[in-house]
Amino acid sequence: MSKLNKFKRFTVTSALPYANGPLHIGHLAGAYLPADIFVRYLRLKKKDVVYICGSDEHGAAITIKAKKENTTPQEIIDRYHKQIKDSFVEFGISFDFYHRTSAPIHHDLSQEFFLNLYEKDEFIEKFSEQYFDEDYQQFLADRYIIGTCPNCNYPNAYGDQCENCGTSLNPTDLINPISTLSGKPPVLKPTKHWYLPLDKYQPWLEKWIDAKEGEWKVNVFGQCKSWLKSGLQPRSMTRDLDWGIDVPLEEAKGKKLYVWMDAPIGYISSTKQWAIDNGKDWKLYWKKQPNEADDACLLHFIGKDNIVFHCIIFPAILHAHGGYILPQNVPANEFLNLEGDKLSTSRNHAVWLHEYLEEFPGKQDELRYVLTSILPETSDSEFTWKDYQARVNNELVAILGNYVNRVMILMHKFYDGKIESNAVKIVLTDKHLDVELGHFYDELETSLETYKFRQALQTVMEIARLGNRYLTENEPWKTIKTDPASAKTTLHNSLILIGHLASCLQPFLPATVKKIVEMLNLPFSAIAFDKEMAFANGHQLNPSALLFDKVEDEVIDFQIQKLSDKKAASTPQKQAEIVPAKENINYESFAAMDIRTGTILTAEKVAKTKKLLKLTIDTGIDQRTIVSGIAEYFEPEAIIGQKVSVLVNLEPREIKGILSQGMILMAENSDGKLDFVSAGNDDMHNGSVVR
Repeated sequence: MSKLNKFKRFTVTSALPYANGPLHIGHLAGAYLPADIFVRYLRLKKKDVVYICGSDEHGAAITIKAKKENTTPQEIIDRYHKQIKDSFVEFGISFDFYHRTSAPIHHDLSQEFFLNLYEKDEFIEKFSEQYFDEDYQQFLADRYIIGTCPNCNYPNAYGDQCENCGTSLNPTDLINPISTLSGKPPVLKPTKHWYLPLDKYQPWLEKWIDAKEGEWKVNVFGQCKSWLKSGLQPRSMTRDLDWGIDVPLEEAKGKKLYVWMDAPIGYISSTKQWAIDNGKDWKLYWKKQPNEADDACLLHFIGKDNIVFHCIIFPAILHAHGGYILPQNVPANEFLNLEGDKLSTSRNHAVWLHEYLEEFPGKQDELRYVLTSILPETSDSEFTWKDYQARVNNELVAILGNYVNRVMILMHKFYDGKIESNAVKIVLTDKHLDVELGHFYDELETSLETYKFRQALQTVMEIARLGNRYLTENEPWKTIKTDPASAKTTLHNSLILIGHLASCLQPFLPATVKKIVEMLNLPFSAIAFDKEMAFANGHQLNPSALLFDKVEDEVIDFQIQKLSDKKAASTPQKQAEIVPAKENINYESFAAMDIRTGTILTAEKVAKTKKLLKLTIDTGIDQRTIVSGIAEYFEPEAIIGQKVSVLVNLEPREIKGILSQGMILMAENSDGKLDFVSAGNDDMHNGSVVR
């Protein structure tokens, strides 16, 4: 039944976190918790698996952080590598090895990859014009440039990617680019770089990705197909930077490897170091074996913003190098939002993992449970503190914890915690429970092996619900007086169910399972992931203890207020980061723009998009269609009748098959949300010219 059985080994990776800041719950939900659940499941199935990760310590994000804090990149990566690693350990992410890309073994392997491709003439060497900051006298890496995204018009897109719509970009794609160093428009200057010819690999990539249809998540497969449909272009694998891995060529002194060339190689270098430390052969987990059936199964757990790098660029690098296995699956997750807004590190709108661990000591599993319940597996989802409270109180406390507590208390009340029977072993004797458990195990395995972790967790909770119903229906607290044998059988069957709960909960709530196993007074090896569960006659249980505590209102109110305070505190910083004014234009250039007042007559969402609205606007001179990327901020029905300012002589442009005839003017408020630019008072008639 299981597709996993054909693999002898598994290599599982989670996206390397940037060592320029702490982890937040969005990171956990995207790449780390899903991978940890899956790896723990593989270990329960006795699979040979290595789970690999490490800090990504190169790239412009590190140097930008260092400049902001007036320190060195080395100090930044040392500080955050330790904090991130410690947080992972305390939260219970069970990496086999957590490395760092500043390690010599990683530098050596990354340079070996580059030289391998260079010696095979895989690179295209060419001079190109790249942005240069004249004030700072340096070429600008992608993340040192911001501008307007050509895809969604987001004004603060980076030179490599728009974080608003997820589109991968080149710096020259940006509209009105600005250097983040000087705050001025950069100039273009020629520089030589080495490009990976992705267009050359496109036919091979198309064939390889097409074979994944139906196996990969629809959101992952769809994004890959969209990229391929747009046509791949050569991508530079080197950068003009002063921080990173040296390009190993004499003619390339002062240049560094592109971070998205070296970062994924970090998975391999981390595995190499793990193998050295543990007497293993790393090649078994990364290299193609003489018999294809002996190849390892490579799985990348990432967020959706990294799909292109793991599904197109890194596979192309591995293919060009030769000898390496390719990912069998890339189960990427969408984004997790927070309290009605996007998670934002710049606005400090986040639940930081290290703060949660400090403020909720010993409550790792509560957060694991809530995040697993709302994982953004195929679409964005949302974390709220009220939902956190409800799920902990109404599910963990009232269902799972309540069931275990009821059974344990009754066992100690009636039998002093001792399991006694005429049989040598106490096993499940209720046929209905046995059949139901069989179904639950099958559903659980199917869900886990298709990366449906929310559904898998719901299945486990159904076992707890089954136990509560069984206990309530059989009422051993009553039958202990009228039919003591029946009461004992009920409680013994209930204990067996608790053992199965411990077995099935292991991938999700490892700390809770330890508590259950301790109460059951069993060796951990006795809690195997199978349908066999038994107690020896005369077995003594340990005292009962509550698995979970109720979350009180004041705790939640404090967290909500904390987020509100952070938002208020970040507002001045946002105002201080106003994009500098553009270069002066003459009056004739301004006069060429025809801006009119108008009224929105109709509004509807554009099919298969999240951000676009199709508007019909009365401009006074006509009624026209305009497509605008404001769907995230306004419901269509709420803006009908809204007065707007319209640029009516913008050249028409086809967007998603709709001819858009102009642009409405919007502004970003202090919360980072778009709002309408006032078009005047209610007496202003449609068609009035804005001067």
